[in-house]
Amino acid sequence: MTVSAEDRARRIKVILFDVDGVLTDGTIWIYPMPVGQPDGSVATKMVEAKGFSAHDGAGMTLARLGGMKVGIITKRISETVALRARDLKLEFVYQGQAFKMQAVRDIMQRESVALDEIAYVGDDVVDLPVMRACGLAVAVANAREQVKAEAHYVTSHAGGDGAGRDAIEFILRAKGLLEQCIEASIDEGNPLPPSMDIGKGGDLK
Repeated sequence: MTVSAEDRARRIKVILFDVDGVLTDGTIWIYPMPVGQPDGSVATKMVEAKGFSAHDGAGMTLARLGGMKVGIITKRISETVALRARDLKLEFVYQGQAFKMQAVRDIMQRESVALDEIAYVGDDVVDLPVMRACGLAVAVANAREQVKAEAHYVTSHAGGDGAGRDAIEFILRAKGLLEQCIEASIDEGNPLPPSMDIGKGGDLK
C-alpha cells in the first residue's frame, strides 16, 4: 500500500535541511577582506558569504509553533551558516558532513525519534541517502532530477527563494496546524516568535 506524502507529513517531529541550494540559491560568494595585523600591516583573508530567505526563517518559527524541531546538515563548513543557525536558534547544526546519515543517526539517538518522524529537504545527490531513509523526503524546485525522482514532495519555490517555507507549510497543513501556527506567530502574547531570528549584524556572542 502506497503511503501519501500527506500521511508521511503528519508523523513528522523533526525537519532537517541541507543548506547550499536549499536554504540558499546554491551560489557561494567568496571575496577578499582586509585584516589588520599586529605590526600594522594589512593581510587579506577570503570570506564566504551566502544569501538566506527571510521567508524560510519565518517558516522555522511556524515549525516550532507546530511542535517540530529544526536543523541543518551540510557538507560545507561556513561561519555564515553558523551565524544564521544561531539567529534561528536551530536545535541541530551539523557542518562538514560528507555522509549525512551519520548526523541523522545522532539526532535519532538524542531525540528518541524514528526515521519516519524525520523530514529532510535536499537538492543534490549527496542528500539521497537521507531522503531514501527518512519519513518524508522533500526536493526543492531547483533540485537535480535524480533527487526530484525520489522525493515524496517537491516544493513550488527554489532554494533560497522560500523552498524551506514550502516544506514547513506542507507539513503543518497536513497536520491541520498551519492556520493555527500563523495566528500564533502574530500573537503579541506568544513569547516564541519575538525570541527567534534576531539577527545582530555579525555579532557572534
